Amino acid sequence: MNIYGMTIENLEKYLEQIGEKKYKAIQIYDWLYRERVSDFDKFTNLKKELRSKLKEDFSMQRLSIIKREVDTLAEKYLFLLHDGEMVEAVLMRHDYGLSVCVSSEVGCNMGCAFCESGRLKKVRNLSAYEMTLQIMMIEDLIKEKISRVVIMGIGEPLDNYDNVIDFIKIINHDHGLSIGARHITLSTCGIIPKIKELMNLNLQINLAISLHAPNDELRSSLMPVNKVYSLKELLPVLKEYIKVTNRRITIEYVMLNMVNDTTKCAKELAHLLKGMNVYVNLIPYNETNHIEFTKSSDARIQKFYDTLKKCHINVTIRKSFGAKISGACGQLRSKEV
Repeated sequence: MNIYGMTIENLEKYLEQIGEKKYKAIQIYDWLYRERVSDFDKFTNLKKELRSKLKEDFSMQRLSIIKREVDTLAEKYLFLLHDGEMVEAVLMRHDYGLSVCVSSEVGCNMGCAFCESGRLKKVRNLSAYEMTLQIMMIEDLIKEKISRVVIMGIGEPLDNYDNVIDFIKIINHDHGLSIGARHITLSTCGIIPKIKELMNLNLQINLAISLHAPNDELRSSLMPVNKVYSLKELLPVLKEYIKVTNRRITIEYVMLNMVNDTTKCAKELAHLLKGMNVYVNLIPYNETNHIEFTKSSDARIQKFYDTLKKCHINVTIRKSFGAKISGACGQLRSKEV
C-alpha cells in the first residue's frame, strides 16, 4: 500500500494494530507533507523499529511526469502510473492563487457527448495516493503552494467515491496538504446515491453539478447518466443537499452552439433553479478535433447570461484556461503525443 493514500484515521488504526501510539500518525504526516521527506529512514523522531515496519508495510512510490505543456496561466501534466496507464492534471494560475484540476479515474464511463475525456472508456479508479501525488508532484516541480483543488479532470469522482473521499481528507487535513475544505470543489454529473452519502459527511467542500441542459429530453441526448438519474429525481436531492449542508451548489452549464444556448433554454433553466441557493457557471465550450459540437458565440453566451440575470439567477461566465494545450474543460484525454 502507498503511504500517500492513507488518511490520518486509517494511519492511526494501523499504528494501534501494531502496538504503537496513534499520535505518531501526526508525526508521519508532518514528514510526508510538511517536510516532504520521501525516505522512512529519515523520519528521525520515530524509533528505528517503527521506521523498519513502515518500510515493510508501505510504499512511497511516486508517479512519473512524462509530459509538461505550458500555456498562458495554465500548465498541463501527463502522469505515468505504476501500471503503465496515464492521466492528466492541469495547473491554473488565478489572481487569487494556484489551482489544480485533478483526475479521479483512468478514462470515464459517463460518455457525455461533448466531452473529449469520455471517449476513453473507464479503465480503473485512481487510488487516493494517485490523486494526492498529482498535487504534490506539481508543487515540488514549480516550488509553489497549491491553494485550491478542483476534482474535475478525467473521470466521474462519485463513481470512485471511497478513494475520492480519502483523497479529500488527506489534502484537507492540517498536517496533510492543508487545503481548506471551501477551496476544494468536487464536480459530478449527478450520481444521486453518492450525493446523498456526501451530504452527510459534513466535509464543507464545494459541490458542482454538471447540468448542461434545462430539461430531461435534451439532457438525456447529451448525457447518458440522465437516463438513470433524471433531472426530475436530481433536483429534489440537490435541494436536500443545500438544506443539510447549508452550502451553495454550483451549476455547470457548457454552452453548445444552437443546442442548449437559446433564450428558451435560459428561461427553462431559470424556472428549474428558482428559489435554490445555487449559482450558474456558464462554460464556453472548448472545441476538440474529434467532436462535432461548436462553441456558442460571445453574443449568444451574453444573451443567455442576461436572461438568467433578469430572472434573478446568480450567474458567472467561466474564464477558460489551457485551451491551447488541450487542457481546458472537456479536453483532457491522457494522450502522449
